[in-house]
Amino acid sequence: MDYAQALWIYLILLFGIIVVPGMDMFFVLTNALTRGRRAGLSAVAGIMLGGAVHTLFGAVAVGLMTQLPGMIFQAMIVVGAAYMAWIGYTLLRSSITVDNIGGASTRSDWVAFRQGLVTCLLNPKAYLFVLAVFPQFMRPEFGQIWSQALVMGLMTVGMQFLVYGALALAAGRGRDALVGHPQVTIWIGRGAGALFVVVALFTAWHGLTQHAGP
Repeated sequence: MDYAQALWIYLILLFGIIVVPGMDMFFVLTNALTRGRRAGLSAVAGIMLGGAVHTLFGAVAVGLMTQLPGMIFQAMIVVGAAYMAWIGYTLLRSSITVDNIGGASTRSDWVAFRQGLVTCLLNPKAYLFVLAVFPQFMRPEFGQIWSQALVMGLMTVGMQFLVYGALALAAGRGRDALVGHPQVTIWIGRGAGALFVVVALFTAWHGLTQHAGP
């Protein structure tokens, strides 16, 4: 797997996890529906900043991991791939539906931004996701860690903007699609789950074979 392939796989995986309905998506929709597009986009901006912080955390973690002996680093890659497979398995078994999207309690665009940031930063699953995924695609052989982190960070916030920003701009239709068509959200979740399993198997195999040797 070369650097270009790693970025493409990361981009596909990133889209898969962001498009699955979750707390970030609901937060954007509630603000956009109750207070308008500006509030929705403010919430998106806060979530994007949170995504950038997660990227920084992931880069620091990978930088520390690369200083470990090769066998330990290899084992951590396999553990991360196993966690990715577990995420995929749970999504495959899930039936994600959205019964109701309530109103937002925010009173200003600044509060929407701040709450979006805090909600994103306090999500423990996001840190586990970063620890599992980043070592698969951020490798010393691809160049300096900080430059890879910059690219992956831009990809992350860009994908958040595309998915959540589109929902903020079309909040009413987005809500109707989520609430009125439960099969859509179910299959989005299961499709993302299948994607996670495939990528986990590929990265585990690559991690094992890459470091295998005499």
